[in-house]
Amino acid sequence: MKRAAIILFTTFSSFVILDSSKVANHDTNYSRLDSLRGMITPERAWWDLTYYHLAITVDPNTKSLMGTNRVDYKVLSENQVIQIDLQAPLVMESAEQNGVDLELKKEGPAHFITLKEKQEIGNVNSLIIKYSGQPVVAENAPWDGGITWTKDNNGNDFVASSCQGLGASVWWPCKDHMYDEVDSMLMSITVPKHLMDVSNGRLRGVDKNKNGTNTYHWFVNNPINNYGVNINVGDYVHFNEIYDGEKGPLTMDYYVLRDNLKKAKQQFKDGPRTMEALEHWFGPYPFYEDGYKLVEAPYLGMEHQSSVTYGNGYQNGYRGTDLSGTGWGLKWDYIIIHETGHEWFANNITYKDMADMWVHEGFTSYSEGLFTEYFYGKEAGAEYIRGLRAGISNTEPIIADYGVNAHGSGDMYPKGANLLHTLRQVVNDDQKWREILRGLNETFYHQTVTTQQIEGYISQNCGRDLQYVFDQYLRGSSLPVLEYVLKENNVLYRWSGVVEGFNLPIRAYVNSTEVWIEPTTSWQGTSFASPDSFKVDPNFYVTVLDVMGS
Repeated sequence: MKRAAIILFTTFSSFVILDSSKVANHDTNYSRLDSLRGMITPERAWWDLTYYHLAITVDPNTKSLMGTNRVDYKVLSENQVIQIDLQAPLVMESAEQNGVDLELKKEGPAHFITLKEKQEIGNVNSLIIKYSGQPVVAENAPWDGGITWTKDNNGNDFVASSCQGLGASVWWPCKDHMYDEVDSMLMSITVPKHLMDVSNGRLRGVDKNKNGTNTYHWFVNNPINNYGVNINVGDYVHFNEIYDGEKGPLTMDYYVLRDNLKKAKQQFKDGPRTMEALEHWFGPYPFYEDGYKLVEAPYLGMEHQSSVTYGNGYQNGYRGTDLSGTGWGLKWDYIIIHETGHEWFANNITYKDMADMWVHEGFTSYSEGLFTEYFYGKEAGAEYIRGLRAGISNTEPIIADYGVNAHGSGDMYPKGANLLHTLRQVVNDDQKWREILRGLNETFYHQTVTTQQIEGYISQNCGRDLQYVFDQYLRGSSLPVLEYVLKENNVLYRWSGVVEGFNLPIRAYVNSTEVWIEPTTSWQGTSFASPDSFKVDPNFYVTVLDVMGS
């Protein structure tokens, strides 16, 4: 009913999102298939997801999947055709309702199923989808999506899913749109008996089958988005701890390859540290009922709900690199902090349309600075966020085109973080700012949202209309330029290169004295005896230009 991505740094100061979805470009000629993937089509809109039971066999020898997905839904309005998505080369073999086979019509990944029984408003009905095949192989997970089939150092199969952007239908049949999250889900994953599957939620039991396989039953008790669902198959060993969190005891379980147990027990100490810092800033971890897991994966990592995947090589930073260039990013493991941060912004608060992906990535990149601040001090956190500016291109908008499964510029990570850091300066009250961050997670708890909802909440609780500020940073590409002139006993200033109505207040220092100014696009001034210097607080992400060059 209810209802990142990862970044690739090509150089220290340049990164892009790489996945199989489209980058927004208003000159792009989107296809009907883009709309079928990205729109709330009539065949999606009339029903509300309530439950999935995904029961599949993972066969590493043939690199194939086969099984069924039970789809329970509530009828919201009259319709007799339902859309279920599954991407080639996987094949939807059949669909049935109450034992009756149904007609399938395929258009790209969209499968339109004609229902024979009348769909009565208010009823909860069920479909059984049978499928099989060899799914898309993820050649460069998690950016290109699909299934990763590889081996560990001992020759054991090591298999994992990753699919943000490309869509969960790359490996299982589902309602593949972010606006509608299933209320709960059972996953029954059958694997060779010498391996283990780790998926979302809590392990209900393991069936030891007579054919040399085991079936692991994982149950998710909370709403979950499609790309947050995952399988991880390997020669795992397990250790755990209990974290004393804001809502009581939280189980923290760790699944790692056998040879990495010693390293993991040391590196994963950042797990409870992350919980401590982010519960402080964002409020209680959103999925106590399902617990928290870190699961080693054969790729860098992903924010799979309650089953965060990890492949950072048991080292601090981003693959051993500090993305901020300040040194602070080497004091903690980037993947543990960043991907866990997504439990609040991506899994608790989830975009309805990928065009608003900044809600996931901007806030979660910002959480890296908040983590740093919590353990190393306020200025350390600020330095980290400011350091991320080296990776901002300011060439494309952050918000993308709607309804076509497109995402915006990779600037959504560091620029989104710096936008939030700038807004904190505007609020100028750290306790109030913390209340806003926690309030977002309480107000939009387990919901899919639009950026307008997030922007509106921040404006309302800041007590200031920030619409034009959001327009400048999210819907435009260039930075606002604050021009100034020191003239006689005045400091003159104005905005240039901004959207109409831009109204960001600025904390500045004239002769080292703090002043707050409210620039517009017209020259205005502040009287000040013998102004020798004018500096803007560097925590505001703006360009400052002395037009006289003094």
